[in-house]
Amino acid sequence: MSFLTNPRMKKRLITSLSVTLAITLVIIGGAIYVSDYYHADEEAVFTHTAACDGYKSFEFIDEKTAVFSPDGATAGLIFYPGGKVEFSSYLPLLAECAERGILCVIIEMPLNLAVLDVNAADGIMEKYPEIKNWYIGGHSLGGSMAASYVEKNANSFDGLILLGSYSTANISSTSLRVLSIYGSEDKVMNREKYDKYKSNLPRDFTEYVIEGGCHAYFGMYGEQENDGRASITPSEQIELTADKILEFITN
Repeated sequence: MSFLTNPRMKKRLITSLSVTLAITLVIIGGAIYVSDYYHADEEAVFTHTAACDGYKSFEFIDEKTAVFSPDGATAGLIFYPGGKVEFSSYLPLLAECAERGILCVIIEMPLNLAVLDVNAADGIMEKYPEIKNWYIGGHSLGGSMAASYVEKNANSFDGLILLGSYSTANISSTSLRVLSIYGSEDKVMNREKYDKYKSNLPRDFTEYVIEGGCHAYFGMYGEQENDGRASITPSEQIELTADKILEFITN
């Protein structure tokens, strides 16, 4: 009896080929998923960022971490980018915050997914001993992962900033201050989950809705699939967001 006519061996071969095919499809699907992400609008990013005073104090401190460090800053913000969004898309927002006197650190995430490096903020605060008050935040998935990080490091931070995001981590019993901002036209953020997870935040958290804003315009990476139609520009949403962040930090 040959190999191919042996029922037992034939079954094993078919099973082995099926498993191999399934694994191959998963690998291919995963590669397609992570390679399909929102790219920064480089011209818009450069034009907006260069117009901010914070741009003058911009530098990379390692391969994945960029910092805006304005003179005399005493408050700092560590920022996690949104899922599948190129991290440089958020440079205009952080430049605006730096122009308002806030030291800002943004971290490039593996495969543009903060869930793959939740602890990316480790060691950053120690590099800037002059900063007295630290905040962590992020956009969308980045905000949720920042919340997960601060849950385990609450004593190291003064607050959390969520942009088009919510916290699945329960920080309601901490002394953290929380600012939540989203656009009135945001159709990407799950509102049911947003409302559900409000109970994970301290009762006195601050919520601000940007009228005419959408999900994507916290960064500069163009339109996002399934998002609402904004009635303001990305620059306007970014400037409003930076104003609210400054107001939150200084109050």
